[in-house]
Amino acid sequence: MQTWRDGRTRATDAAESIRVALTTLGIPEAAWRGIRPTVTYNGLPYVHLGMLPAAVVEQIAEAMRATEASAR
Repeated sequence: MQTWRDGRTRATDAAESIRVALTTLGIPEAAWRGIRPTVTYNGLPYVHLGMLPAAVVEQIAEAMRATEASAR
């Protein structure tokens, strides 16, 4: 049971991290409100992103590319 709880904590933290990142990009909550933490029966943490508008995904991809470019 502890493994599942630990997985839930990790999934919840990760979901909150992506919410903060999307908010920082200026993406409104209405576009990402389907994001939710989930855990498998054996405790593996996942984050369900749900369906995102194409424009939001393009914004995320652009931010990732900009981060990669600045790391070089």
